[in-house]
Amino acid sequence: MNQSSMLQNSLILTPLIGASDSLVKALGLSLLSLLVIGVYGLKMSVLRPRIVPSMQLITCIALAATLTSLATLALQAWAFELHQQLGMYAGLIALQCIVLEYSGFFTQASMIDRTRLSSLFFGLMVVLGVLREALGNGSFASHVSWLSGIIDSSGQGWLFAADGGIRLAILAPGGFILLGLLIAAKQAWPGASTSH
Repeated sequence: MNQSSMLQNSLILTPLIGASDSLVKALGLSLLSLLVIGVYGLKMSVLRPRIVPSMQLITCIALAATLTSLATLALQAWAFELHQQLGMYAGLIALQCIVLEYSGFFTQASMIDRTRLSSLFFGLMVVLGVLREALGNGSFASHVSWLSGIIDSSGQGWLFAADGGIRLAILAPGGFILLGLLIAAKQAWPGASTSH
């Protein structure tokens, strides 16, 4: 495993664990990331041939920061409650764009590989959001109105347990434990690849 992929994987872990304590937050950050990373990839494919190599890093930083700021401002205007809950994790999308740029995600990987990796990340984030919310709060899709920008006073979603759930599941250590269990289950699944 090279240094670039280790850095990329460790930086992806931050929003994966931090913003996946509920389905709405996981889905919101996934959609925001998909939008920003997709637009970033399109813009850089146009700009990359026109930029001298010495200016490529500053262009990547400026474009990623601009797109992330615009998306965050739009989220703040459209769904303020979701913006407050996502906090700093929305700002980390710019860093993800730069790391993906320098790991060859936009230039060396085929479109099928990019789609597969993106859907794997977003799917894992949503699955973690569902599991952590169900185990930690005993609910499903609470505050789903945040995605539409409609202010809902109750925001309960569907409750499974009136007294809540296992509090550890919605905290970061519980996210790591659940992610580890999901990885172990994938490895133990018959027919799962064991290559690293």
